[in-house]
Amino acid sequence: MERTYIMVKPDGLERRLAGEIIRRFETRGLKLKALKMVVPTRQTAESHYAVHSDKPFFSDLVNFITSGPVVAMVWEGDEAVKLTRTMIGATRPTDAVPGTIRGDFTTQLQANLVHGSDSPDNAEVEIALWFKPEEILS
Repeated sequence: MERTYIMVKPDGLERRLAGEIIRRFETRGLKLKALKMVVPTRQTAESHYAVHSDKPFFSDLVNFITSGPVVAMVWEGDEAVKLTRTMIGATRPTDAVPGTIRGDFTTQLQANLVHGSDSPDNAEVEIALWFKPEEILS
């Protein structure tokens, strides 16, 4: 079984789509192993998006993700990273196909509702950043 990190971003909570997003992962058969709602600190957000720190949009991204609460989650299943990334859809709204979370609900590049780990290695790093080991069900 593989684990992945999923986060409903502030716009997802503002639009009251957290339940719908969680439902989609549950319906697909993934197992929820951890869940909490937090307002990310700037330090956590900068660590989370460190790969983008040299890009011009980094500051806006950090400001956005710290602008309100997020729902941080750990999901488990066969090829969980690949499966959840497919369910989430492309980052660009014009590339996100109907049936995906972003394809059904987003129109903006930055306010795209949800983050999902892009590799098993990054999932481990992101899970460790957002959760203490004792917060994750075995």
